[in-house]
Amino acid sequence: MDYRPAFSDQAITFFAALSRRRQRQLLDRSRELAASPGVKPDYWSKDADGNDIANLMVGGFLFAYWVDHAVKKVMIVEIDDAE
Repeated sequence: MDYRPAFSDQAITFFAALSRRRQRQLLDRSRELAASPGVKPDYWSKDADGNDIANLMVGGFLFAYWVDHAVKKVMIVEIDDAE
């Protein structure tokens, strides 16, 4: 079973505001991220609970995420447009 992307409410809200073209791009980039969950992030940050959050620029988007290896899920908690 491959890793799959999952999205927080905040990430879904960002996605919904994009044009259809950018939505397709974002989904493609999120699948690429999930296909390589071990990629080294650009930097680390902490969420409000003190959990480690990986941050990575992929194809014009900045993804903030954490990886749950037990269920093979990349949880995307925040997305910003980097273009």
